[in-house]
Amino acid sequence: MKIVVAVHVEGAQAVAAAVAFEAWDAAEATKTYVSRIAQVEKPERGALDLRELPCVMQLLREHQLTPELIVIEGFVHLDGDDTPGLGRHLFQALGEQVAVVGVSKKRLPGLSAQYEIEREEETPPLVVTSAGIDIGAAKVRLRSMHGRKRVPTLMKLAARLAKNGE
Repeated sequence: MKIVVAVHVEGAQAVAAAVAFEAWDAAEATKTYVSRIAQVEKPERGALDLRELPCVMQLLREHQLTPELIVIEGFVHLDGDDTPGLGRHLFQALGEQVAVVGVSKKRLPGLSAQYEIEREEETPPLVVTSAGIDIGAAKVRLRSMHGRKRVPTLMKLAARLAKNGE
């Protein structure tokens, strides 16, 4: 099983959602999961924002999820030198046993075009970073995900579930 996770933080609370799927081109989730987090710590000023990490870990524990791969909205690493981002911290928290693919709609100055993929013509590319899976393989799989728009269908679903707390 593979999952796409999303976390929506509002004030001191958050909702984490996961969308499970088997095939990369799946149009629908095989199952969805939602966890409510009562208290989320604010990040320290100037530090990397890792508020979502404990939320994802709680979601995995609460629903006893053991995915082979997790797709997150965000970065696994922040530059070409593999400076750890949220996804790298998640990969490490899972004992480096679960691959993590980070997908972002925005670019970071330290990431070259080799991390970009285009899913739709005339739109900015998505930025893909990964841990536990080769970047080339991650890009191919992300490109094959269902959806005619820039952001894959299952990523949109996870974000909607987290935002609406469904």
